[in-house]
This record gives sequence, C-alpha cells and structure tokens, in this order.
Amino acid sequence: MKSLTQQLGQYAAYHRDRRNVMTHFVGIPMIVLAATILLARPTFAIGDWFISPALLVAVVLTLYYLKLDIRYGLVMGVLLALSLAVAGEVADGGFANWLGWGVGLFVVGWIIQFVGHHYEGRKPAFLDDVMGLAIGPLFVVAEAGFLLGLRKEVEAQIEGGFSPAAHHS
Repeated sequence: MKSLTQQLGQYAAYHRDRRNVMTHFVGIPMIVLAATILLARPTFAIGDWFISPALLVAVVLTLYYLKLDIRYGLVMGVLLALSLAVAGEVADGGFANWLGWGVGLFVVGWIIQFVGHHYEGRKPAFLDDVMGLAIGPLFVVAEAGFLLGLRKEVEAQIEGGFSPAAHHS
C-alpha cells in the first residue's frame, strides 16, 4: 500500500495549477455528497440498524484514510459522517428529491472538475489510477490544511520534489 505522501504526491502531480486546485474545493465535495446521496438508497435493516451502500463505502474509505494517517482519517471520517447525515435526509425526501439532488450535484461537480483540468492542461488523476477517486477528497482536506498552515511536514514532502519511487512504507 502506498503511503500518505506517495498518494498525495501522485495526486498533486495532476494538480499544479492553482485554478484547478481551487475548482477541486468546490467540485470534489459536490461529487462526494452526490455519490453519498445516490448510494443512500436502498437501505436494509440489520436488527435496529439501517445499512445503505453509502454507509458501507464511507466505513471502508474511513478505515483506509485512518490507515494512511490518523489525523486525516479522523477528519475524513467526520466529513463522511456529515455527508451521510445530509444524504439520509435527502434520500428520505422522496424519489424525485433523491435522484434530482444526487444527479444534479454529480453532474455540476464533474463539470467544475473538468473546467479545472482544462486550466491544468492535464487529464484527471483517476484516469491513470482509479485510486484518485478516493484520494481526491483527501487531497482537498490536505490542501485546506496547508492553506491554514497545518501539516507543513506533509506539504514539504509533497511540494519539495517528493519522489514516490524513493520512499516505501
């Protein structure tokens, strides 16, 4: 398994243009929420618990993020829990509400992403490595933290010519 800095470094290589990074601050949360909404149906009961595909994906992703880094994993877990709460409310609002919000956010989010990659002049990372779909939200959280002056050691490894081939975990 690639380390945190290897994953973020590989993803960052596709995101050098600040306009592209900025579009990710809007597009990726929209896509994550859209996917969570769309996966919020159907639900099935296990005892008193209602389980959805969205919950299963959120748990798996949170465990993956925690394995990469405890601090980022905790932040991502909280953000995914919030996304699940919103998605549950939307899914409970009826089929048209669920589908409209899910598809609408998904389409608009991807349009924003592709505008950013137009500025970048490079295709999205997930087209070369499907893990980019999981790393994108983590990249946004990491970049937000960097802007706030957090995790400078991680930023330095990524921005300072980090070579994924030179580091193994």
